[in-house]
Amino acid sequence: MKYLFVLILWMLGCACGQAAHEESAEKQPEQAPASEKQLNLTILLDLSDRIDPVLNPAVPEHLDRDSILISYLSKYFLDQMDEKGGFMAKGKMRIIFHPNPPDAGINQAVKNLNIDLSTMDTKAKKAVYDNLRHTVTENISNIYRTAVRQANWPGSDIWRFFKNDVKEIAVEDDPTYRNVLVIFTDGYIYHQDSKDVENNRYAYLLPDLFDKYKFRKIQSWAAEMDKLDFGLISKRSDLQQLEVLVLEVTPSAKNKNDEDMIRKVMEKWFGEMNVARFKVLNSDIPEMTKQKVERFLKG
Repeated sequence: MKYLFVLILWMLGCACGQAAHEESAEKQPEQAPASEKQLNLTILLDLSDRIDPVLNPAVPEHLDRDSILISYLSKYFLDQMDEKGGFMAKGKMRIIFHPNPPDAGINQAVKNLNIDLSTMDTKAKKAVYDNLRHTVTENISNIYRTAVRQANWPGSDIWRFFKNDVKEIAVEDDPTYRNVLVIFTDGYIYHQDSKDVENNRYAYLLPDLFDKYKFRKIQSWAAEMDKLDFGLISKRSDLQQLEVLVLEVTPSAKNKNDEDMIRKVMEKWFGEMNVARFKVLNSDIPEMTKQKVERFLKG
């Protein structure tokens, strides 16, 4: 009888424990879907010679393509404001370069495009809502036309931005934010101050490298890249809270297949840095690119 009593107590204890575990599991907070989060949008612009209409002509010109897409991104930001409502909207949006251009006019335009709704009252938010699209159009035009006029092309240090600054600038640790980084680049990564090399890894990605390894001359270039562990140097693996969208990848006119090589290298790099989600898109007519951007932003 004593053993029967002990057995009954043990079974009751297990049942209570299981019920408590199930109740605890039910109360665990779930990760909010992307559509319910506040948007933290960072737009990194590559002001290298890719935007020079003489050196790299295109129809429409690259500065016009970029401007159209940046306007679309700003509209998406406003749509998110609309969904949250003036009181609850706490989204953030910024335009950045790396490194910052020395031109005072460009830096002032960047300040005009740095929006943080979490620090604003409803009156200030309304002013942002009413004026943002005009502010974006005007300032992006000033930035690009100033850069083209000056024709000073040291490059855009995208590699060093990821190495040193991406988390501090583009990632909010607050889980109620969705961190999205959009990069405008032709895919050829270069800056005069970043020439690091580690075996078959580089701090830059230029057409000459594809020639050096003879990737363009073999059909199995992708397998050869894997065999050599070719790519960009990875210096971190902590970007689980970041989504990255790369736009306007444009291979050299003589080497259209570079597009696939650039995409493979970038995707490997983002994967090694544990970027939560990423997409690399080639340059296209803006309307087609907008559709692809929309699909990415909708998650």
